[in-house]
Amino acid sequence: MHPPEIIRPAARATEKRIIAMGASTGGTEALFSILKRLPTALPGIVIVQHIPPVFSGMFAERMDRATGFHVKEAENGDLVEAGKVLIAPGNMHLRVKKSGGRLLAEVSSGEKVSGQRPSVDVLFESVAAACGGKAVGVILTGMGSDGARGLLAMRNAGARTIGQNAASCVVYGMPKAAYDLGAVEKQFSLSSIPQAIFAALAR
Repeated sequence: MHPPEIIRPAARATEKRIIAMGASTGGTEALFSILKRLPTALPGIVIVQHIPPVFSGMFAERMDRATGFHVKEAENGDLVEAGKVLIAPGNMHLRVKKSGGRLLAEVSSGEKVSGQRPSVDVLFESVAAACGGKAVGVILTGMGSDGARGLLAMRNAGARTIGQNAASCVVYGMPKAAYDLGAVEKQFSLSSIPQAIFAALAR
């Protein structure tokens, strides 16, 4: 069932210029569930899913085929734009940066952060710095606490922040850590998150 198109006019959706999502265990299916229910006329989406190299490319290809979005592994210089989803390559950090009024992807190696590479914290902290309140952050199912500090940075910068609830998580680790830290404005079931993203964009 597709969520209602509640964002009118379309320009309202682009006031928030980016949607950033992070996930680990159980995240590939959770992300697929969300993306297949979202219309493509939304700001660009950037994702960190804890996944090994090679498999991240396969995951991006699967999502590209099965959703209306253009989904690809992020490369340096990729433009973050409506209708496009950029996924962090396995074993590489993904950041976003401003350049000439546009948002671009930046992919790098570097040390693990919060025990992970790619790290959700790295992505979210870059979104907080580059976009401030013009962003929506979503933390999904996964073990550990990666993403909690970054989501708090996003919330403190004025972004809207969403967490997956315990009942719908495969592992209620990352969303719980973010919620306990005060980074999550409100928790939702997985099936309600697409609508919650709409509402966050419209606010």
